[in-house]
This record gives sequence, C-alpha cells and structure tokens, in this order.
Amino acid sequence: MRAIVQSIRNIRSVCPKKISNYSSAFVRRRGHLIRINSTSVYRLPDNAEIHRFLFPAIFTPRSFSTDATSEVDITEVNRGGPLVEYERRISTGELFDGDACQVGTLRELQRLYDEIVESASACRLDRYEVPEKTVRNRWFWSRLVPQYPQSSYSPVKGLYLYGGVGTGKTMLMDLFFDQLPSNWRKKRIHFHDFMLDVHSRLQKHKGVADPLEVVAGEISDDAVLLCLDEFMVTDVADALILNRLFRHLFSNGVILVATSNRAPDNLYEGGLQRDLFLPFIATLKERCVVHEIGSAVDYRKLTSAEEGFYFIGKDLSNLLKQNFQQLIGEHAASPQVVEVVMGRTLQVPLGADGCAYFSFEELCDRPLGAADYFGLFKNFHTLALEGIPKFGLHNRTAAYRFVTLVDVMYENRARLLCAAEGSPVELFENIVTVSDAQQMAPRTSSRSRRNDDSNLCVDNELGFAKDRTISRLTEMNSKEYLEQHAEERHLSQQFAKADVAQV
Repeated sequence: MRAIVQSIRNIRSVCPKKISNYSSAFVRRRGHLIRINSTSVYRLPDNAEIHRFLFPAIFTPRSFSTDATSEVDITEVNRGGPLVEYERRISTGELFDGDACQVGTLRELQRLYDEIVESASACRLDRYEVPEKTVRNRWFWSRLVPQYPQSSYSPVKGLYLYGGVGTGKTMLMDLFFDQLPSNWRKKRIHFHDFMLDVHSRLQKHKGVADPLEVVAGEISDDAVLLCLDEFMVTDVADALILNRLFRHLFSNGVILVATSNRAPDNLYEGGLQRDLFLPFIATLKERCVVHEIGSAVDYRKLTSAEEGFYFIGKDLSNLLKQNFQQLIGEHAASPQVVEVVMGRTLQVPLGADGCAYFSFEELCDRPLGAADYFGLFKNFHTLALEGIPKFGLHNRTAAYRFVTLVDVMYENRARLLCAAEGSPVELFENIVTVSDAQQMAPRTSSRSRRNDDSNLCVDNELGFAKDRTISRLTEMNSKEYLEQHAEERHLSQQFAKADVAQV
C-alpha cells in the first residue's frame, strides 16, 4: 500500500494544473484623468424649466503636478512595468500630470511587478509551461489521496490598495495588469462579479464535502494572479465564506491584488456576525502588503459634463420617454426577458436597440441584486431610469441596491438616462456614517432636531459607498464618458457588421 501511495505522490509532483474555463463578464476600462473645469447636469424644477446644475470645479495645481512627475526617474524603470507605462501616458497626454500619491502607489505596483517577474517560474504563472495532455483534475486527486493538496503559498505577497473615491485605484491596477505577459495565468474582475461566480460554482458542487476547496482549486488553476476591483463586503453570505475561500486560494499559490475604498480593518464594519469575518482580515493582511492612496483629488469630477442625460425635477416621465425614444430611433420598444444567472430571468418593461427603460421601483424596490444587474447590462448598454428618489432611513435598502446598480453600470461602461429628485449629492445628503452623525452640530430646539433627524440614515457601509456613487454618477454624466461610450458603441457595431459579412 505504501508503494502505491508513493507512486501517486510521484505522479502528483509532475502533473500540471487543470486549465479550466474560468471566465467572467467584465469590461476593462481605459484610465483617463482629465484636466477640465466643471461638470453639470440638467435641473428641471416643478415648472419644467431647464436649468444647469453645476458641480464645484476642482483644480489640480500645476506646480503640485509637476513636482510629482519629477519624482519619477525613468532610469529606474527602464526595465519595464507600470511606472514606465504611466510615464509614457503622461508624456502623450493620455493622463493628467502625475499625482504624488499615485506615483507612490505605482512604486508599490512596480515593486510587485519586479518580484513577480523574478519569481514567475516559482509562482507557476505561465499557463503553457506544461503540455496540456498531462493536465489532471485537482478535485479527483484530492478525493483519492486525503493528504492532497499540500499548501504551496506563493513566494510573493500581494497588494491591497485602498483610498478615497476617484483617486485612480482602478486605473493603476489595470495599468499594472496590462503590463504582465498575456500567457500568464492572470484574471482581472470586479469583486461583485467574482463573488457571483463563486456562489454559482458552489451551487454546482453542492453535496461535495468541502465545495469551497473545489471552487478555490478551479479558480487557482486558471488564475494565479487575481486582481479584484472594488473589494467591498456588504453581504453576510459573502462575509461568512471569504476566510475559508481565500485560505484555500492562498494555499494554492494565488497572489491577490485588490482595490477598495476601505482599509482592511474597516471591511464589513458593523455587519452581522462580523466576529466570524475578522479572521479573514488577518489572513488578508498576512498575504498582502496594504497601501493607502492618500490623494484628495477625485479625478472623476475633473470632467466636463456640458451635455448629459441626468434630469432633476418631478413629473419628468414624458421628458424621459422622449429622450428614450430619440436613443432607440425607429426601433419599437417592447417588454423583454433577459437571463440572469442559474436559470433566473429579469423582466425588462421596455427594451429596444440595446436600451432598457425601468422605473426606480421596478429595479431598486424589488429583491434584486448584482447578479440581476450584471445580467441586464450583458444585454443592454443604456439604462433609462425614472423616479430616483432622495435616500434616507425610509428607503435604505433601495439605496443599497441603487449603489450596486451604479457600480455594475460603471464597470460595464453603460450609459445612464435618468430623472431624479436631486443632484447626485442631494440624493445622499441624509446618508451619513456614525462619525459624521457624531460631528453634526446640535440644534437649539429638541423638536427641530427631531424633525431634521427623522429621515437621517446612519449607516457606515452606505455612508462610505455614497461618495463612490456620487463620483461615478458625476463621471457618467460627463462629456468624456458619453463620447467614450459612443466610440465603443460604434466599434461594436463595426465588428458586428464585419461578422455578418463573413457569414
């Protein structure tokens, strides 16, 4: 029997990892940091007269930017990597002059890049290193030989980037990711999409003794370097499995690069059964270098929204439908059904030519989540959303869904046509963190204070998320964003025509 076990061990030592088809729906965006004066949306008061709502102008001092870029010594990075690409994009005008905080973050990414390149073989990054015919099934061998798999932590620690909204975290991570060889086992995915895929896989392996081990094996077979954008834990189902999932991933040699608005210690703050989530924070800090991007500049607001589809006012249904009709042209809008995930479907009240029309209640007052929104934007590139209310204690759940909806839209670079009760800032003015609530000045009258606070929603997770949502709504209404959307739509149509011509 010992001889048989030893033979199996020998076979294990030479077998490559299974190459699986671990894929996900995400659209990698181009980073554009643009120096412009202001942004705007259309405001329609009750008399339906259109006025402009101007967001405060945000400027980056030229002297600050010049000093920051001078810190990048091109001789230090001529070996290749994200720093070189960053400097090239600045020199060609693709990016605004360097931010000192971004440069500091790039040095961390460059350090990680160098370490990974140097240890590429030890990390087993090249997916073509071993002939495909010898690929084995990790799960099968783990069932046959109980001792398998042995832990194989990567010699390289990952990187966890966190900071305020619009500071360029996603752009910097994408810049790092794009510099890595295409034949490496790497994956860049939004955290929402990643967790949806995990739960889908868990459902598939239901009944297995440890389905998380199987799922982690499948993911790590395909992606040794895992880049997760917008790491944010709000769901108790996610919180309870993350520690075990990532312990399996890290023991399989996975290197994690993540971006987030929250420091590791603040993840899932105030969440249900958070004590069961705390070991994950320790695991994350053990396997990743934690780096804060301290920039105070929200680059998403440095865009010029001289045109847009964000209308403010009441009773704007007719106006919104007129604009929706202009977008779909001669196409006839009709109810549609889209497939979401695991057999679920989503009813679309009106849809035509890649444009969908919903009321806010239909999309955010129903028990829908990220999976439904991802399914929607796999089929539609434009959303017309009617009746976005101001958020507070009375509709906190809907506010959470709206935040998720905007995240998914932004990730898919979708276009938003909407009518709302207020500007993005005004929509969330009654959503505050515990710290914000404590700092509020007391009223002279307890009665007036009680009236002011009747709809005040004190929620740490939502209070942090609102800044990201405001920032993204601002950018999505910008001229640059809409022009990029139109350009991508044009390219998509050209490819579609080319495919039809080939057929």
